[in-house]
Amino acid sequence: MNMHRLATAFLLAGAMSSGVALAADTLRFGLEAQYPPFESKSSTGELQGLDIDVGNAVCAAAKMQCKWVETSFDSLIPALQGRKFDAINSAMNATDQRRQAIDFTTVVYRVPTQLIAKTGSGLEPTSASLKGKSVGVLQGSIQETFAKAHWENEGVKVVPYQDQNQVYTDLKSGRLDATLVLAPAGQNGFLSKPDGAGFAFVGAPVRDDKILGSGIAYGVRKGDGALKAKLDAAIAKVKADGTIDKYAKKYLGDIDISAK
Repeated sequence: MNMHRLATAFLLAGAMSSGVALAADTLRFGLEAQYPPFESKSSTGELQGLDIDVGNAVCAAAKMQCKWVETSFDSLIPALQGRKFDAINSAMNATDQRRQAIDFTTVVYRVPTQLIAKTGSGLEPTSASLKGKSVGVLQGSIQETFAKAHWENEGVKVVPYQDQNQVYTDLKSGRLDATLVLAPAGQNGFLSKPDGAGFAFVGAPVRDDKILGSGIAYGVRKGDGALKAKLDAAIAKVKADGTIDKYAKKYLGDIDISAK
């Protein structure tokens, strides 16, 4: 979350009220649908991905009907607080910074964050290795926050984009040297496609629990304890019955995203 977004979040927080806006059996999930394999659109315009399938399963477990509302990633928290939807379901990590503006459910799953660059580039996810280089990040993401906190003041150019697909386009064209992404998103959205030929994950996953958070969770408005409790119970159910593991295997292969 950038400073403008955080300031907006605090302004909106003062005006919010608790409760679900629609009927009790309807849940509006907000998302940015341009981040495969978590959420994207099929060739026919239908929403697809890990978060869509798991979200629908959570709604079913909570005896609610999912409705999906699209917006840009960096608009998700202000839109939630503006009551445009009831919860965020868009591969959002629960971080200390975001917890200042909204609450989170229990963790649904966890995924690593890694750097993508040209194969053989020798780049590593460190400020020393990336000094003088340009790194693309999704605007409003924890990857942007991490890169700016750890690298920007050390001579690394951090370039935010509203669309991760544009990051990949500029990476391939040479306008960027690297991008920092959730590993499954980078694998499925770029590396496994023809445009990703000649690129690879470089170095180990980056770590910073304060910034990168405890895992992917659903964001809810502060004070909306009833909805949080309902979602927590549903999440526990789909974890226990193997639903999350099933969809993780479908979309992420062997990447371990378990959240104990």
